Amino acid sequence: QVQLVESGGGLVQAGGSLRLSCAASGRTLSTFVMGWFRQAPGKEREFVAAIRRSSAVTYYVDSVKGRFIVSRDNAKNTVYLQMNSLKPEDTAVYYCAAAVTGVTPRKDVEYDYWGQGTQVTVSS
Repeated sequence: QVQLVESGGGLVQAGGSLRLSCAASGRTLSTFVMGWFRQAPGKEREFVAAIRRSSAVTYYVDSVKGRFIVSRDNAKNTVYLQMNSLKPEDTAVYYCAAAVTGVTPRKDVEYDYWGQGTQVTVSS
């Protein structure tokens, strides 16, 4: 069993930055593909970014490419999402998730464990 806890959300003005963290307990994160998803009010959950075990391969939704960076520190059992040049449309609850296999990391059904989420609000 893995417990995931997100932190780092908050209120920021458009153009600002936030760094989300996802800390794991129960098992080492190095065995998982890690993903970030978000859900805005009234919308379906959306893939944001993912990172494979070795950190050599990352994935992003087109709307965040060039602005967000996903990274992991397996020694600290933590995954990060650096969010720059934030826009009001980035406002959502952000979730981290862990996948045992992660064959298709853009799909939420691939993920076995989920955090509770952290709110990110970007004001215009």
